[in-house]
Amino acid sequence: MNADIWGYRADSGYATGTDLIGYEVEATDGGIGKVDEHTDEAGAGYLVVDTGVWIFGKHVLLPASTIRRVDRAEETVHVDRTKEQIKDAPEFERGKQPRDPTYLEQFAQYYGMPHM
Repeated sequence: MNADIWGYRADSGYATGTDLIGYEVEATDGGIGKVDEHTDEAGAGYLVVDTGVWIFGKHVLLPASTIRRVDRAEETVHVDRTKEQIKDAPEFERGKQPRDPTYLEQFAQYYGMPHM
């Protein structure tokens, strides 16, 4: 596992600058929604997933290192978390600054990874 949770895995197939917005998101046990926003900023890479009707429109932040594989042909992002883990994750709050270390810390703690 990549020690930096906010960095994309080298073997994920993600290429810097790829626009993932609108890509389907697949958990280990099925689809969970679409990418609503993402960043590949060094040290602060993440996806915001719009879970739609699956969990009533909740938006969830996933650290970049949770991405197992990006399939550009199918426009799908595969993550290494279950639907239940994603459903129980802290909700992404639009008014918060995602790059704020104290805000990101809650996600690092939830995903059981050290915050870098």
